[in-house]
Amino acid sequence: MTKHMMMLASALALSTAPVIFETARAQTTAPMFVASQPAGEMLGRLFTGALVKNAAGETVGDINDVVFSQSGQISTVILGVGGFLGMGEKNVAVPFSALKFETGKDGTRMITATLTKEALKNAPAFKATEKSTYDVVKDKAAELGSKASEKAVELKDQAVKKVEEMRK
Repeated sequence: MTKHMMMLASALALSTAPVIFETARAQTTAPMFVASQPAGEMLGRLFTGALVKNAAGETVGDINDVVFSQSGQISTVILGVGGFLGMGEKNVAVPFSALKFETGKDGTRMITATLTKEALKNAPAFKATEKSTYDVVKDKAAELGSKASEKAVELKDQAVKKVEEMRK
């Protein structure tokens, strides 16, 4: 009797295993689509370049990037501070919770932070551990530009030397 029960239990386990496997596989591969932007949610691309102001209404920086947690939530916002037209700017990371998102009277999005220009100026620079394709290309372009500049100086020096030799 025990042998029959064990065989029956084994047969049941084996016969239901493919069903469980198929169900799990169907659930993990089923596509989920969202047809339109959910109410109250914001597009990430609208963050990039958005100005951040302090309580006094002064612009304290602009959003250069966002950092997502593994659960998909924005955890950190990278602000570009200081500089002029992006030159001399430094990236500073602040928690997403340090920013407040509101809609102005004219319907425009306003992003405010309880940070002063001075605090951001003195904050440590943010260093990313990953590089986007843009970052890699920008670094390569800077490297090639530096090499081209060095070569131009070398060629200029050679030309000056040749001109001096011809004048003798």
